Amino acid sequence: MAGPAFRAAAVRVRVPATSANLGPGFDAFGLALGLYDDVVVRVADSGLTVDIAGEGAGNLARDERHLVVRSMRAAFDRLGGQPRGLEVVCANRIPHGRGLGSSSAAICAGIVAARAVTIGGASALGDDALLALASELEGHPDNVAACLRGNFTVAWTEDGGARTITLDPSDRVVPVVFIPSTEVLTETARGLLPKTVPLADAALNAGRAALLVEALTRRPELLLTATEDRLHQDYRASAMPDSAALVAALRAEGVPAVISGAGPTVLALTDEAHVGKVMDFAGEQFASHRLELDRTGATVLPLDM
Repeated sequence: MAGPAFRAAAVRVRVPATSANLGPGFDAFGLALGLYDDVVVRVADSGLTVDIAGEGAGNLARDERHLVVRSMRAAFDRLGGQPRGLEVVCANRIPHGRGLGSSSAAICAGIVAARAVTIGGASALGDDALLALASELEGHPDNVAACLRGNFTVAWTEDGGARTITLDPSDRVVPVVFIPSTEVLTETARGLLPKTVPLADAALNAGRAALLVEALTRRPELLLTATEDRLHQDYRASAMPDSAALVAALRAEGVPAVISGAGPTVLALTDEAHVGKVMDFAGEQFASHRLELDRTGATVLPLDM
């Protein structure tokens, strides 16, 4: 049986940073942010070349171990076969090990690029299958759902597969991220979580997560209450004390703030009138950035854009 055919022209894929959990929505909520990695892929006659600029350029593998390449290989397997060769160029802007979904971005860039360079790829690997593969590679669907679909996503697993719904965040919400220079491995942060939690804490988080859907999409004035969490942030505080202190300081001033994903980046959800005041909380330990909400998710773009 013949394998797939591939496009001769290169393709360019842009993928957004993401913030998972958003406080109470542990392993379920994701928000796409306007900070992007770009990947350009061309099918070659033979071999593999990987070029990297930006974040991780000094230490990421430039061979089959690169996460974009591994993700492409997994997608090509689902599409029916591997190309003879690949040329991959990565322009990375999403910081690594900071809780902004850099691994999910690499996975989504790889599988979207593989589909785009395969003739008939969109039919052979539809959007639901793309999400399922991304979730399988990442191990959980929260970041990859937001990265693929954009906006605010609620993700879950059902019958062994990943599912998601996409909601439009309110235009009044302005994300501000506080990025420290230090990294925290997701495995380290997950290792600090207890196997059981008090029933009262679980009940509080369920209510806050439900409220957060309303607050983030229609009533941002409820975000401070809606982002309260008792399931994971306090347990992880010892791995990121500066971040935990910043969250506490922001919330004490009425600013909805959470640990972004597994940390140590802090995400604040403010409005246009208060951006400057919120960014002043950065101090010397953090670099603060006002971001836009990403509305499109992973996108195939013209090469000359």
